Amino acid sequence: MRQGTRRGRYAALLTAAVAASLAAAGCTAGPGAKEDGRAPEPERSHSAAPAPGPVLAVKVDNVRAARPQTGLEDADVVYAEPVEAGLSRLMAVYATELPESVGPVRSARESDLELLGQFDRPVLAFSGAQSKLLPLIDRAPLRAEPPGEDSDAYVRAGDRQAPHNLYLRPGRLLQEPSGPAALTTGFTYGKAPAGGKAESSRTVRYPSASFAFTWSDSRDRWLVSMDGSPARTADGGRLAPATVVVQHVKVRESDFRDFRGSNSPYVESVGSGQAEVLRDGRTYDATWKRGAAADGTAFTTGDGEPLNFAEGQVWVVFAGHS
Repeated sequence: MRQGTRRGRYAALLTAAVAASLAAAGCTAGPGAKEDGRAPEPERSHSAAPAPGPVLAVKVDNVRAARPQTGLEDADVVYAEPVEAGLSRLMAVYATELPESVGPVRSARESDLELLGQFDRPVLAFSGAQSKLLPLIDRAPLRAEPPGEDSDAYVRAGDRQAPHNLYLRPGRLLQEPSGPAALTTGFTYGKAPAGGKAESSRTVRYPSASFAFTWSDSRDRWLVSMDGSPARTADGGRLAPATVVVQHVKVRESDFRDFRGSNSPYVESVGSGQAEVLRDGRTYDATWKRGAAADGTAFTTGDGEPLNFAEGQVWVVFAGHS
C-alpha cells in the first residue's frame, strides 16, 4: 500500500524539517540510501495502478478584509486553524476539482508541515513565511509554490488592498485534478452511525475569531458564518459543507513569531483526543487518532468503529487547548 511505503520516506524528511526547529539532533538516511543494509525494493509491475497525483493545499486569508474568499466552495477539505493575535486562517485542500482562482493567499505556518504530512508530496501554495521557517519548508516532503518572479500562477486583484489581494490560478500549478485517491486524510464516508443527537447549530470561538455552523434542512448542509457574519462565496452564495469536524487538539507556542513579535501557535495534529462530528443535522461524539505525521486521522465512535462522514465537503476546525 502507498501509505506503508511512504511512511519511512516521510519520517526521514519530516524529522529534518520540523524537528530542526525544536533543536532535535540527527537525521535518518533519505530515500535511496544503501548503507542501512536493506534489500532493494522489487520492481513494480507495469500493470499496477499509477499513484495518484498530489493534492493542492492553499493557505487562505480569513480576516474580514479578505472576505468573501474565492474558490473555497470547490475544496474537498477546509482546515480552520488559529494564528497570531487570536485570529484564524484557512487551508483549502483540492483533489477532485480545481477552481479558476483561489484566495486571497497568505503565509504558511510551522504546523502546516505536520498537517500536510498525511499527503504524498502535496503542492503547497502560500504567500511567504517567517524567514527562519523557509528552510524547513524547503526540506519538507512537499512542493512549495510561493509567488516568484518566474511564476505566473499568482495575480494581484485591483479592487483590494495588499496583503489581501493575492490570488492563485491553480491551473498554472496542476494541469488537472489528481482525483479522490489523493485525499489520504484517513476520513471514511458513508452511512451515519446510530445515535448522536439533534444539533441545529454549533459555534467554535478563538480569542479574536469565531466559526458558526447552522444546519439547513433545505440544502442538507451546514451554513457557515465567520465572526458573526454569513460566509459567502465570491458570487454571493453560502459556504456550506456536508460535514463539520470540531477537533480538540493541543495548541502550543511555536519557535517562531510574526513581525509584531506575536508568537505563532503550533497545532499538534499528530496524537489523539476528542472531537465532535456534525452531519445530517446531528452531532456525534468521536475520538480522533493520528499515530504519525505520515498517517491520516481516524475518527471513531465510542465502540471503536469508524465514524463515517457525509459525502461532500468537510470542514475541520481545530479547537485548541494548552
